[in-house]
Amino acid sequence: MCTVCGCGDGEVKIEGGAHAHRHVHADGTVHEHGHAHEYEHAHSHDGEIADAHGHAHTHADGTTHVHEHVHQGEHAHDHGQHHHGHDHAHGEAHHHGDLDYGSGPARAHVPGMSQARMVQIERDILSKNDGYATKNRAWFDEHGVFALNLVSSPGSGKTTLLVKTIEALQARLAIAVVEGDQQTANDAERIRATGAPALQINTGKGCHLDAHMVGHAMERLQPADGSLFLIENVGNLVCPAAFDLGEQHKVAILSVTEGEDKPLKYPDMFAAADVMLLNKCDLLPYLQFDADLAEANARRVNPKLTVFRVSATTGEGMADWLAWIDAGVATQRARLADNVAALKARIADLERQLAAK
Repeated sequence: MCTVCGCGDGEVKIEGGAHAHRHVHADGTVHEHGHAHEYEHAHSHDGEIADAHGHAHTHADGTTHVHEHVHQGEHAHDHGQHHHGHDHAHGEAHHHGDLDYGSGPARAHVPGMSQARMVQIERDILSKNDGYATKNRAWFDEHGVFALNLVSSPGSGKTTLLVKTIEALQARLAIAVVEGDQQTANDAERIRATGAPALQINTGKGCHLDAHMVGHAMERLQPADGSLFLIENVGNLVCPAAFDLGEQHKVAILSVTEGEDKPLKYPDMFAAADVMLLNKCDLLPYLQFDADLAEANARRVNPKLTVFRVSATTGEGMADWLAWIDAGVATQRARLADNVAALKARIADLERQLAAK
Protein backbone atom coordinates (compact mmCIF):
# COMPACT_ATOMS: atom_id res chain seq x y z
CA MET A 1 0.00 0.00 0.00
CA CYS A 2 1.27 3.47 -0.83
CA THR A 3 2.74 5.05 2.28
CA VAL A 4 1.24 8.44 1.47
CA CYS A 5 -2.18 8.20 -0.20
CA GLY A 6 -3.30 4.59 0.25
CA CYS A 7 -3.07 3.49 -3.39
CA GLY A 8 -1.33 0.22 -4.07
CA ASP A 9 -1.69 -3.40 -4.98
CA GLY A 10 -5.25 -3.92 -3.74
CA GLU A 11 -7.25 -6.04 -6.15
CA VAL A 12 -9.84 -4.09 -8.07
CA LYS A 13 -13.15 -5.94 -8.29
CA ILE A 14 -15.91 -5.07 -10.74
CA GLU A 15 -19.19 -6.84 -10.13
CA GLY A 16 -19.26 -9.96 -12.26
CA GLY A 17 -15.49 -10.22 -12.60
CA ALA A 18 -12.09 -9.29 -11.20
CA HIS A 19 -9.82 -6.59 -12.55
CA ALA A 20 -6.40 -5.61 -11.39
CA HIS A 21 -3.07 -4.18 -12.45
CA ARG A 22 0.43 -5.55 -13.04
CA HIS A 23 3.37 -4.07 -11.15
CA VAL A 24 7.11 -4.56 -11.65
CA HIS A 25 9.03 -3.63 -8.54
CA ALA A 26 12.38 -1.92 -8.30
CA ASP A 27 14.14 -5.20 -7.51
CA GLY A 28 12.83 -6.78 -10.72
CA THR A 29 10.17 -9.00 -9.15
CA VAL A 30 6.72 -9.00 -10.70
CA HIS A 31 3.47 -8.65 -8.79
CA GLU A 32 0.46 -9.34 -10.93
CA HIS A 33 -3.29 -9.78 -10.39
CA GLY A 34 -5.07 -11.62 -13.18
CA HIS A 35 -8.19 -10.53 -15.03
CA ALA A 36 -11.31 -12.66 -14.81
CA HIS A 37 -13.74 -10.84 -17.10
CA GLU A 38 -16.72 -12.42 -18.81
CA TYR A 39 -16.70 -9.83 -21.58
CA GLU A 40 -14.45 -8.19 -24.13
CA HIS A 41 -12.58 -4.99 -23.26
CA ALA A 42 -11.57 -2.60 -26.01
CA HIS A 43 -8.58 -1.26 -24.06
CA SER A 44 -5.19 -2.96 -24.28
CA HIS A 45 -2.77 -3.38 -21.41
CA ASP A 46 0.23 -3.31 -23.74
CA GLY A 47 2.74 -0.74 -22.65
CA GLU A 48 1.81 -0.72 -18.97
CA ILE A 49 4.41 1.11 -16.92
CA ALA A 50 6.85 -1.50 -15.72
CA ASP A 51 9.72 0.43 -14.25
CA ALA A 52 8.18 1.25 -10.89
CA HIS A 53 5.35 0.54 -8.56
CA GLY A 54 3.60 3.68 -7.53
CA HIS A 55 0.80 6.15 -7.86
CA ALA A 56 0.70 9.64 -9.27
CA HIS A 57 -1.36 12.81 -9.43
CA THR A 58 -1.40 15.84 -11.69
CA HIS A 59 -2.70 19.10 -10.31
CA ALA A 60 -4.68 21.79 -12.04
CA ASP A 61 -1.86 24.30 -11.88
CA GLY A 62 0.51 21.97 -13.72
CA THR A 63 2.50 20.84 -10.69
CA THR A 64 2.84 17.17 -9.91
CA HIS A 65 2.43 14.77 -7.02
CA VAL A 66 3.72 11.20 -7.13
CA HIS A 67 3.93 8.35 -4.63
CA GLU A 68 6.07 5.28 -5.19
CA HIS A 69 7.27 2.19 -3.37
CA VAL A 70 10.96 1.46 -3.06
CA HIS A 71 11.55 -2.28 -2.66
CA GLN A 72 15.32 -2.42 -2.20
CA GLY A 73 15.39 -1.99 1.56
CA GLU A 74 16.53 1.58 1.13
CA HIS A 75 15.65 4.13 3.73
CA ALA A 76 16.98 7.59 3.19
CA HIS A 77 15.96 11.11 4.03
CA ASP A 78 16.52 14.08 1.78
CA HIS A 79 15.73 17.23 3.68
CA GLY A 80 16.88 19.45 0.86
CA GLN A 81 13.31 19.85 -0.34
CA HIS A 82 11.89 20.99 2.99
CA HIS A 83 11.25 24.70 3.23
CA HIS A 84 9.75 26.63 6.08
CA GLY A 85 8.33 30.07 6.60
CA HIS A 86 7.36 30.62 2.94
CA ASP A 87 4.22 32.01 1.39
CA HIS A 88 1.86 29.82 -0.66
CA ALA A 89 -0.21 30.54 -3.74
CA HIS A 90 -3.39 30.83 -1.71
CA GLY A 91 -1.92 33.34 0.70
CA GLU A 92 -1.26 31.06 3.67
CA ALA A 93 2.19 31.09 5.30
CA HIS A 94 3.89 28.16 7.04
CA HIS A 95 5.52 29.24 10.27
CA HIS A 96 8.98 28.07 11.23
CA GLY A 97 8.69 24.57 12.66
CA ASP A 98 5.89 23.42 10.35
CA LEU A 99 6.75 20.70 7.85
CA ASP A 100 5.73 21.17 4.23
CA TYR A 101 6.34 18.07 2.12
CA GLY A 102 4.51 19.58 -0.85
CA SER A 103 6.95 22.37 -1.67
CA GLY A 104 9.07 20.51 -4.24
CA PRO A 105 8.30 20.03 -7.94
CA ALA A 106 6.52 16.74 -7.23
CA ARG A 107 4.60 18.27 -4.30
CA ALA A 108 5.19 15.09 -2.29
CA HIS A 109 7.95 13.27 -0.44
CA VAL A 110 9.01 9.63 -0.69
CA PRO A 111 12.09 8.45 1.26
CA GLY A 112 14.96 7.56 -1.05
CA MET A 113 13.44 9.04 -4.21
CA SER A 114 14.26 12.27 -5.98
CA GLN A 115 11.66 14.83 -6.92
CA ALA A 116 12.61 14.49 -10.61
CA ARG A 117 12.03 10.73 -10.52
CA MET A 118 8.64 11.20 -8.89
CA VAL A 119 7.63 13.75 -11.52
CA GLN A 120 8.60 11.40 -14.34
CA ILE A 121 6.68 8.46 -12.87
CA GLU A 122 3.58 10.58 -12.49
CA ARG A 123 3.75 11.77 -16.06
CA ASP A 124 4.04 8.19 -17.29
CA ILE A 125 1.13 6.91 -15.20
CA LEU A 126 -1.20 9.77 -15.98
CA SER A 127 -0.36 9.63 -19.67
CA LYS A 128 -1.60 6.03 -19.71
CA ASN A 129 -4.77 6.99 -17.83
CA ASP A 130 -5.39 9.97 -20.11
CA GLY A 131 -5.32 7.66 -23.12
CA TYR A 132 -8.15 5.60 -21.66
CA ALA A 133 -10.03 8.76 -20.66
CA THR A 134 -9.82 10.09 -24.21
CA LYS A 135 -11.38 6.88 -25.52
CA ASN A 136 -14.14 7.06 -22.90
CA ARG A 137 -14.91 10.69 -23.71
CA ALA A 138 -14.98 9.99 -27.46
CA TRP A 139 -17.51 7.22 -26.85
CA PHE A 140 -19.68 9.46 -24.65
CA ASP A 141 -19.62 12.21 -27.28
CA GLU A 142 -20.33 9.81 -30.13
CA HIS A 143 -23.37 8.43 -28.30
CA GLY A 144 -24.58 11.71 -26.81
CA VAL A 145 -24.10 10.55 -23.22
CA PHE A 146 -23.73 13.17 -20.46
CA ALA A 147 -21.18 11.81 -17.96
CA LEU A 148 -20.54 13.29 -14.53
CA ASN A 149 -17.80 12.35 -12.04
CA LEU A 150 -19.01 13.06 -8.48
CA VAL A 151 -16.20 13.51 -5.97
CA SER A 152 -16.15 14.37 -2.27
CA SER A 153 -14.89 13.33 1.13
CA PRO A 154 -16.69 10.41 2.84
CA GLY A 155 -20.01 11.34 4.43
CA SER A 156 -20.81 14.34 2.25
CA GLY A 157 -24.09 12.78 1.11
CA LYS A 158 -23.07 11.75 -2.44
CA THR A 159 -25.16 8.59 -2.58
CA THR A 160 -28.27 10.19 -1.09
CA LEU A 161 -27.90 13.05 -3.56
CA LEU A 162 -27.60 10.55 -6.41
CA VAL A 163 -30.70 8.67 -5.27
CA LYS A 164 -32.75 11.88 -5.16
CA THR A 165 -31.38 12.98 -8.54
CA ILE A 166 -32.26 9.66 -10.13
CA GLU A 167 -35.76 9.65 -8.65
CA ALA A 168 -36.39 13.13 -10.05
CA LEU A 169 -35.08 12.40 -13.55
CA GLN A 170 -35.65 8.74 -14.33
CA ALA A 171 -39.21 9.19 -15.67
CA ARG A 172 -37.82 11.22 -18.60
CA LEU A 173 -34.19 10.15 -18.82
CA ALA A 174 -32.25 6.90 -19.01
CA ILE A 175 -29.62 6.80 -16.24
CA ALA A 176 -26.76 4.40 -15.47
CA VAL A 177 -24.49 4.62 -12.42
CA VAL A 178 -20.97 3.49 -11.50
CA GLU A 179 -20.27 3.23 -7.76
CA GLY A 180 -16.70 3.35 -6.48
CA ASP A 181 -15.73 2.21 -2.98
CA GLN A 182 -12.84 0.32 -1.48
CA GLN A 183 -15.16 -2.44 -0.27
CA THR A 184 -18.85 -3.53 -0.27
CA ALA A 185 -21.61 -3.10 -2.85
CA ASN A 186 -23.83 -1.17 -0.43
CA ASP A 187 -24.07 1.99 -2.51
CA ALA A 188 -24.75 0.11 -5.75
CA GLU A 189 -27.60 -1.70 -3.99
CA ARG A 190 -29.04 1.66 -2.89
CA ILE A 191 -28.92 2.91 -6.47
CA ARG A 192 -30.44 -0.29 -7.89
CA ALA A 193 -33.32 0.09 -5.45
CA THR A 194 -34.37 3.15 -7.47
CA GLY A 195 -34.66 1.00 -10.58
CA ALA A 196 -31.56 2.46 -12.25
CA PRO A 197 -28.82 0.06 -13.38
CA ALA A 198 -25.67 0.37 -11.29
CA LEU A 199 -22.29 -1.36 -11.24
CA GLN A 200 -20.06 -1.49 -8.17
CA ILE A 201 -16.29 -1.15 -8.51
CA ASN A 202 -14.30 -2.05 -5.39
CA THR A 203 -10.82 -0.57 -5.53
CA GLY A 204 -9.32 -2.54 -2.63
CA LYS A 205 -6.45 -0.46 -1.28
CA GLY A 206 -6.81 2.02 -4.14
CA CYS A 207 -8.29 5.39 -3.24
CA HIS A 208 -9.86 6.46 -6.55
CA LEU A 209 -11.37 5.23 -9.80
CA ASP A 210 -9.39 5.48 -13.03
CA ALA A 211 -10.39 5.70 -16.67
CA HIS A 212 -9.53 2.07 -17.33
CA MET A 213 -11.95 0.87 -14.62
CA VAL A 214 -14.67 3.15 -15.99
CA GLY A 215 -14.08 1.79 -19.49
CA HIS A 216 -14.87 -1.70 -18.18
CA ALA A 217 -17.98 -0.39 -16.43
CA MET A 218 -19.21 1.29 -19.62
CA GLU A 219 -18.95 -2.01 -21.47
CA ARG A 220 -20.95 -3.77 -18.78
CA LEU A 221 -23.63 -1.12 -18.37
CA GLN A 222 -23.97 -0.15 -22.05
CA PRO A 223 -25.50 3.30 -21.38
CA ALA A 224 -28.22 4.28 -23.83
CA ASP A 225 -27.69 6.96 -26.45
CA GLY A 226 -28.60 10.39 -25.08
CA SER A 227 -28.56 9.18 -21.48
CA LEU A 228 -27.06 10.33 -18.17
CA PHE A 229 -24.01 8.44 -16.85
CA LEU A 230 -23.21 9.12 -13.19
CA ILE A 231 -19.91 8.09 -11.59
CA GLU A 232 -19.69 8.20 -7.80
CA ASN A 233 -15.97 8.17 -7.08
CA VAL A 234 -14.31 6.80 -3.95
CA GLY A 235 -14.73 9.18 -1.00
CA ASN A 236 -11.45 11.11 -1.10
CA LEU A 237 -10.60 14.75 -1.80
CA VAL A 238 -7.02 14.06 -2.94
CA CYS A 239 -6.41 11.30 -5.48
CA PRO A 240 -9.56 11.52 -7.65
CA ALA A 241 -8.64 15.11 -8.54
CA ALA A 242 -5.82 13.90 -10.78
CA PHE A 243 -7.55 11.17 -12.74
CA ASP A 244 -9.63 12.10 -15.78
CA LEU A 245 -12.30 9.43 -16.30
CA GLY A 246 -13.58 10.81 -19.61
CA GLU A 247 -16.44 12.68 -17.94
CA GLN A 248 -17.85 15.98 -19.20
CA HIS A 249 -17.65 17.50 -15.71
CA LYS A 250 -16.21 16.83 -12.27
CA VAL A 251 -18.75 17.72 -9.57
CA ALA A 252 -17.30 18.34 -6.10
CA ILE A 253 -19.70 17.89 -3.18
CA LEU A 254 -19.02 19.74 0.05
CA SER A 255 -21.42 19.34 2.97
CA VAL A 256 -22.12 21.98 5.59
CA THR A 257 -21.02 19.49 8.26
CA GLU A 258 -17.46 19.99 6.99
CA GLY A 259 -15.27 23.07 7.41
CA GLU A 260 -15.61 26.21 5.30
CA ASP A 261 -11.88 25.99 4.60
CA LYS A 262 -12.06 22.53 2.99
CA PRO A 263 -11.52 24.00 -0.53
CA LEU A 264 -8.33 25.69 0.71
CA LYS A 265 -7.06 22.53 2.40
CA TYR A 266 -7.74 20.40 -0.69
CA PRO A 267 -7.40 22.90 -3.53
CA ASP A 268 -6.58 20.44 -6.31
CA MET A 269 -10.03 18.87 -6.15
CA PHE A 270 -11.89 22.15 -6.28
CA ALA A 271 -9.60 23.45 -9.01
CA ALA A 272 -10.30 20.34 -11.11
CA ALA A 273 -14.08 20.54 -10.63
CA ASP A 274 -16.46 22.55 -12.79
CA VAL A 275 -19.32 22.42 -10.29
CA MET A 276 -19.59 22.42 -6.51
CA LEU A 277 -22.68 21.25 -4.66
CA LEU A 278 -22.93 22.64 -1.14
CA ASN A 279 -25.02 19.86 0.37
CA LYS A 280 -27.06 19.39 3.57
CA CYS A 281 -28.07 23.06 3.61
CA ASP A 282 -31.15 22.13 5.66
CA LEU A 283 -28.75 21.79 8.62
CA LEU A 284 -27.41 25.36 8.41
CA PRO A 285 -29.69 26.70 11.20
CA TYR A 286 -28.15 24.18 13.59
CA LEU A 287 -24.48 24.60 12.66
CA GLN A 288 -21.80 27.24 12.94
CA PHE A 289 -21.04 27.05 9.23
CA ASP A 290 -20.69 30.12 7.01
CA ALA A 291 -21.99 29.08 3.58
CA ASP A 292 -20.92 32.37 2.00
CA LEU A 293 -17.36 31.88 3.29
CA ALA A 294 -17.26 28.29 2.02
CA GLU A 295 -18.34 29.44 -1.42
CA ALA A 296 -15.84 32.32 -1.36
CA ASN A 297 -13.03 29.93 -0.43
CA ALA A 298 -13.98 27.63 -3.29
CA ARG A 299 -13.93 30.55 -5.72
CA ARG A 300 -10.49 31.59 -4.46
CA VAL A 301 -9.29 28.26 -5.76
CA ASN A 302 -11.48 28.20 -8.88
CA PRO A 303 -13.18 31.50 -9.84
CA LYS A 304 -15.11 29.78 -12.66
CA LEU A 305 -16.77 27.24 -10.34
CA THR A 306 -20.55 26.87 -10.68
CA VAL A 307 -22.06 26.49 -7.20
CA PHE A 308 -25.43 25.05 -6.17
CA ARG A 309 -26.64 25.08 -2.57
CA VAL A 310 -28.80 22.01 -2.07
CA SER A 311 -30.37 19.67 0.42
CA ALA A 312 -30.95 16.15 -0.83
CA THR A 313 -33.18 15.57 2.22
CA THR A 314 -35.61 18.50 1.82
CA GLY A 315 -35.16 19.15 -1.90
CA GLU A 316 -33.90 22.70 -1.34
CA GLY A 317 -31.97 23.93 -4.39
CA MET A 318 -32.42 20.66 -6.27
CA ALA A 319 -34.42 22.28 -9.08
CA ASP A 320 -31.41 24.34 -10.19
CA TRP A 321 -29.12 21.30 -10.04
CA LEU A 322 -31.56 19.22 -12.08
CA ALA A 323 -31.99 22.02 -14.62
CA TRP A 324 -28.20 22.13 -15.04
CA ILE A 325 -28.18 18.39 -15.74
CA ASP A 326 -31.03 18.75 -18.23
CA ALA A 327 -29.05 21.41 -20.08
CA GLY A 328 -25.99 19.16 -20.21
CA VAL A 329 -28.02 16.23 -21.50
CA ALA A 330 -29.57 18.47 -24.16
CA THR A 331 -26.11 19.56 -25.31
CA GLN A 332 -24.93 15.97 -25.64
CA ARG A 333 -28.13 14.96 -27.44
CA ALA A 334 -27.57 17.79 -29.90
CA ARG A 335 -24.08 16.43 -30.46
CA LEU A 336 -25.59 12.99 -31.09
CA ALA A 337 -28.06 14.45 -33.60
CA ASP A 338 -25.19 16.16 -35.41
CA ASN A 339 -23.28 12.87 -35.49
CA VAL A 340 -26.28 11.05 -36.93
CA ALA A 341 -26.85 13.77 -39.52
CA ALA A 342 -23.20 13.66 -40.55
CA LEU A 343 -23.33 9.87 -40.86
CA LYS A 344 -26.48 10.03 -43.01
CA ALA A 345 -24.88 12.66 -45.24
CA ARG A 346 -21.81 10.47 -45.64
CA ILE A 347 -23.94 7.44 -46.54
CA ALA A 348 -25.90 9.50 -49.08
CA ASP A 349 -22.67 10.75 -50.63
CA LEU A 350 -21.33 7.20 -50.94
CA GLU A 351 -24.60 6.06 -52.52
CA ARG A 352 -24.32 8.88 -55.11
CA GLN A 353 -20.75 7.88 -55.88
CA LEU A 354 -21.79 4.26 -56.36
CA ALA A 355 -24.72 5.25 -58.58
CA ALA A 356 -22.44 7.34 -60.78
CA LYS A 357 -20.13 4.40 -61.52
